[in-house]
Amino acid sequence: MNLKPFFSALRFLTIVPIPESWCGDEDDFYRSPDWYPLVGLCLGLFLVLLDMVLRWLLPLSVVNVLLLVAMIAVSGALHLDGLADSADAFFSSRGREQMLEIMKDSRSGPMGVTAIVLVLLLKLMLLIALPSAWRWQVLLLMPLCGRCSLALVSSWLPYSRHSGTAKFSEKQKNSFRLPISLAVMLFVAFILMGWSAGVVVFGFVVVSIWLLGRYSRRKIGGFTGDTLGATCELVEMVPLLAVVVLVHMGWM
Repeated sequence: MNLKPFFSALRFLTIVPIPESWCGDEDDFYRSPDWYPLVGLCLGLFLVLLDMVLRWLLPLSVVNVLLLVAMIAVSGALHLDGLADSADAFFSSRGREQMLEIMKDSRSGPMGVTAIVLVLLLKLMLLIALPSAWRWQVLLLMPLCGRCSLALVSSWLPYSRHSGTAKFSEKQKNSFRLPISLAVMLFVAFILMGWSAGVVVFGFVVVSIWLLGRYSRRKIGGFTGDTLGATCELVEMVPLLAVVVLVHMGWM
């Protein structure tokens, strides 16, 4: 089995110091989105183990904050940057080309900063509200669903620029990336939560990806690296939100 695309995906999506020689050539990099679900699963396992260690050492309130920091740090804040740029562009009330130009600007405007603060605050509050009985399952699902969303959106939507950071995801695109990503999410959700709860959480995630994808397509005609990052950041929160809602309603 050729694992070079996996190492290429791990090197691109995280700060893990993967040797460049492990990542193969350009074709392996183009195939790396096929391995995003596995990267997400690895990150989920990392979060679960980190949570176990931190809860042994620290109060739960502090652990929740440190988990949030870990989720940001492990990706080098790549997806948060995309969230900020997307918010600045989409809420600017400009035309498509102007929005694409706004996304190129490395500076964050008021909408970008507001989006980051609100998303991080909501994640923290949801972690605090998350019942301990479902804690490790949700921590495992969050990065998995976020990284699967990258593979799904890049398979479904066209790239909105002629060139850019995420242009490579259109190359070596195959018909198996989308169904495999969906199957992995559904299978893991079923194993972790059982059939009924797993399907409901999976449904929440899929609908969220579809809505975010449609919104991006309506705004700029497809996706960019920034909108992929924003999608990952938001979808990562959906399993957490779904479980908190279901438990609060007495359905789990």
